[in-house]
Amino acid sequence: MNNQNDAKDIFLRTWPSIVKECRLVFGSELHYQAMIYHCFRTYGKVPIEQIGMNVKMWIDSPNSELFKKYGKDKHPDFQGGFEPIPDIVLFKPSINGDWRRRNYENTIKKMLMAIEVKASENLNKRINPKSIIDDILKLDAHRDEVRSLGASVIPTVIIVDTAPDEKERMLPSSLERVKNSAEKNSVGLFYFSRTGTAMVEWNKK
Repeated sequence: MNNQNDAKDIFLRTWPSIVKECRLVFGSELHYQAMIYHCFRTYGKVPIEQIGMNVKMWIDSPNSELFKKYGKDKHPDFQGGFEPIPDIVLFKPSINGDWRRRNYENTIKKMLMAIEVKASENLNKRINPKSIIDDILKLDAHRDEVRSLGASVIPTVIIVDTAPDEKERMLPSSLERVKNSAEKNSVGLFYFSRTGTAMVEWNKK
């Protein structure tokens, strides 16, 4: 996996296995993150040195308005920057298996794809579409920050909406809202329920 086209090809090749395996169990959002990581390693053949989970990367003096706002919302002792933590990140080979927080600038520049995962896991409660749209906007801002450093990243959201109880799954109107937001912001969005799938593939922005 050397470039963004490779990352996209691997994602699309792995996607059917992600859907199939995640439909077999009911777990937490964190568990589905681990399953998706496993699918990338097993079916996508992503080298272990090129895939991380919950990757912390400090952005000093953000350029995007959203990350500036997030930074100001923090305790005064921790203002001046923002730390996005994508659920799963696919990296260039030159990351060399090192995405520690202390290497944050290198980590940011070596990304190929940043993925956020949302899952239907709450009792008697659907996934909040606002939380997904917030992730879409955060990924869009993250992409802008990466570009300001002379690099680029593919922003992607995966929605695991497989709760067995219908009242805990997203409404069609909510799914349309998040799809529209993904299209507007050129963020890839990949959704699946117990029986169906939907996607907004990546656009150039």
